[in-house]
Amino acid sequence: MRRLFRRVDFTIWTRNLILFSFAVFCARFGQGLVLSVRMNFFVDTLGLGGSRILWFEGIRELPGLILIFVAALTMRLPLSRQGGISLLLMGVGYGLYALVHSYAALVAVALIASFGFHLWMPSSNAIGLSLSSKKNAGRVLGTISSVGSLAAIAGMGAIAAVSWLFESVSLSNYFLVGGAVILLGSLLVSRLPASIGAADVEPKRILVKRRYWLYYVLIFFAGARKLVLGSFVTLVLVQNFGLQVWHISALMVTGSVLNLVVAPYMGSLIDRFGERMTMPVAYGALALCCLGYATISNLWVLVGLWVVMQLATPLGMGLSTYVYRTAPPEELTPTLSAGVTFDHISSVGMPWLAAVVLPSVGYEGVFVVTAILILISVPFARALVVRAPVAPPQAAPSGAE
Repeated sequence: MRRLFRRVDFTIWTRNLILFSFAVFCARFGQGLVLSVRMNFFVDTLGLGGSRILWFEGIRELPGLILIFVAALTMRLPLSRQGGISLLLMGVGYGLYALVHSYAALVAVALIASFGFHLWMPSSNAIGLSLSSKKNAGRVLGTISSVGSLAAIAGMGAIAAVSWLFESVSLSNYFLVGGAVILLGSLLVSRLPASIGAADVEPKRILVKRRYWLYYVLIFFAGARKLVLGSFVTLVLVQNFGLQVWHISALMVTGSVLNLVVAPYMGSLIDRFGERMTMPVAYGALALCCLGYATISNLWVLVGLWVVMQLATPLGMGLSTYVYRTAPPEELTPTLSAGVTFDHISSVGMPWLAAVVLPSVGYEGVFVVTAILILISVPFARALVVRAPVAPPQAAPSGAE
């Protein structure tokens, strides 16, 4: 424990960063409750099959596809207000899952939660980055990721224990509790000062620049693999290998424990070696895991590969740190928001494509295609070079010719 504290730089922990970390804890705790039971809720309570779940996953990602336009409506709001609104929508949406008894109702409440979740993605990254310096951005994001992992451990651990001890508890109750905790996070983040992340130059509502084309390409590929590395892996383990709620919760707790320990180190590696060195390593590991799921049927090996995915995933924060080190302050949030939209151009289409081809190629074929997409992104990651932000043009002094 003493060694752990010696590795922590307490000089970065300002009051605002601590308050934001508590908000992140609440958001991730609530998400941990929801994510632990959602796949079993779909399969066991609502009776949904693989293809319908994949179609649902694509619909659920639609808000991310239009985020660049939704974010334009809130771009002039302070970052703390953007974060508060996003968590408010997410908490209400997840809480309403408890009232769902039909596919149409599921889609409706999922869209509410999805709007909040996708607004939270760029705003939370922007807040975290704004509370750090450029030289320790990776370490700060890694530490915040660890805080989120600790929250997820608590939420998923609670699900694993309660569902194992009290099998009769309705899955709907977990959505109510999860939504309420996320709403608490909304209250906390809204109390951050409005000056956080403020730029001297007024940010543009919509910003897509050639300067960030590598970021757009890599975030596009990230969206293409996101469904497979997340929900689809869980679906395969539940539907093809019969894992129960407490099994999935225990797996997610394990992944969160690993993320809790590893994420700060991953952030430090990004700060030390740069995005172009660390991200290709992560992509290679993820591609090998996908090929493993396509060719191996031993459950214990697949669980091990799932763990490897959790270890490699934190290096994906390199995309956010790359933008932060490259973009001037007024371009940070609109660029991250545009990135979410590029991400969802592929993440919306991939589940629907997977739903169409799944009966023909099986889940193994889906994993093979995903591995290929991941490997294609490696040369683009190797091309990442951090350039100094471009300074805004200075206004001519009064009376100048």
